[in-house]
Amino acid sequence: MAFNWKTFQTRTFTAIIFAAVMLTGLLWNKWSFLVLFSIIHFGCWWEYFNLLEKIHRTVYNLATRIGLMLMGFSIMLVFCGPIFQINNYQLRDLSFPVAVAGLVILALGIILTNNVKLKPFGSAALGLLYISLSWGLAMNLYKEMNIHIHDTYFVMPSRSNMILMIIMSIWINDTMAYIVGSMIGKRPLSKISPKKTWEGTIGGVILSVVVVGLITFFGFNSGSVTIYIMLLAAIACVAGTFGDLLESKLKRMAGVKDSGNIMPGHGGFLDRFDSLLLAIPAVWLYVFLVFVI
Repeated sequence: MAFNWKTFQTRTFTAIIFAAVMLTGLLWNKWSFLVLFSIIHFGCWWEYFNLLEKIHRTVYNLATRIGLMLMGFSIMLVFCGPIFQINNYQLRDLSFPVAVAGLVILALGIILTNNVKLKPFGSAALGLLYISLSWGLAMNLYKEMNIHIHDTYFVMPSRSNMILMIIMSIWINDTMAYIVGSMIGKRPLSKISPKKTWEGTIGGVILSVVVVGLITFFGFNSGSVTIYIMLLAAIACVAGTFGDLLESKLKRMAGVKDSGNIMPGHGGFLDRFDSLLLAIPAVWLYVFLVFVI
């Protein structure tokens, strides 16, 4: 295939803008973090509905879409910590009225639909777990973490560090898996995504864990902390791979290449964040079971 300079320029420009927006949202302050993940939340939901419409050959009316998305957003708000407050009023207190508003609008959508099909509706409702819970747990990980592991104690210097570690682990894994798979990959990982190989997948996880381990070791100068963060990276990579396969399965069932086109050359929200949707819950469970915070 001949090199397409125009396509390369488009993908590169989009990637730079994407990285700039992500870093700004993650690192600026708590409100930029909230706005960033709120946009991602609603973007993923909208594309999820679009995929389900193609899979089930149905149409979700606007009230149904907005109702479920608001109910999902209320889940995000529940997980917002005490730092998200205005004039001593915590943002999580808005979760109940937002949920009620979503439920009312959803009921209106059901009424407007003469014949509600259980399977499409159930698939849509699963988005509350697949999308909203995941981003809610991301909000929950946004906090100052004073972590005590055995006799070792360290403080995450930034509230967004845990999310950055997950994103960094997945990004390194994806890059290394592509390189290793291109060089020595022979055995397909899954029929869902034929281009992924076992060699690339395993190589990507190992190299990601090593790189994250080196960064952690020199950053915290603690061997015991490094081991736990390396395990965190491994969990993020493995869960992220399943997240990628799950979204690939949805796209294959829908008969589309990309979930959206919000980012030219890179697809949509689900294409960009599919790995995180499973990696964040897995890492959240690991953090709150293993770390003493």
